[in-house]
Amino acid sequence: MRFDRSLNLIGEEAFARLRKSSVAVFGIGGVGGFVAEALARSGVEHLAIVDKDLIDESNINRQIIALDSTIGHQKVQVMQNRIRDINPYARVDAYCEFYLPDNADFIDLSIFDYVVDAMDNVTAKIELIKRCKSSGVPFISAMGAANKLDPSRLKIADISQTEVCPLARIMRRELKKQGIKGVEVAFSTETPVQTDGRGVSASMMPVPASMGLFIAAHIIKKLAGL
Repeated sequence: MRFDRSLNLIGEEAFARLRKSSVAVFGIGGVGGFVAEALARSGVEHLAIVDKDLIDESNINRQIIALDSTIGHQKVQVMQNRIRDINPYARVDAYCEFYLPDNADFIDLSIFDYVVDAMDNVTAKIELIKRCKSSGVPFISAMGAANKLDPSRLKIADISQTEVCPLARIMRRELKKQGIKGVEVAFSTETPVQTDGRGVSASMMPVPASMGLFIAAHIIKKLAGL
């Protein structure tokens, strides 16, 4: 059986809880792709994945779905096919959509046991957080993984405890404006590496991949009751 080793580690009851869980992952990039992959390989049988982007050659250095053979394909379609190949019994709902306030109703968040925000857009992140809170759905938001080299500096905590991360600074400000508190995030305490300033975020696979796996491990323990 493909999940025997997982069963041996966490036991039948915990695995059954995990298997019956539903998780939505918004953003199937350097962080979100690894979240979805880890959840699928851990036995979660209902995943929703949301991302409008196509795979670009520049994604190959860090994104699990990015291969020479997948360039130009929809990220959610490639991820959906990959998860189905990992577990043919999994239900994978793929939404090739940008998640923004004016179209957010395309997905009902209330059906999920956990929601992952791995998007880059601040407006989208704030909207998803607001809707998760209003629906009472547990969620976690990924802060910046670019311009970082040290995966050991990753943490999960309330956003009020973040430091150094430029994205977290912007998010704290915007959330404060709207009176939103109690936002769980994954972030890095590493000072961002200074790049040549060409306007493109710099990255390598270890930090975004580790952040995605870190988030997935956190969710797995919550859903399985460990």
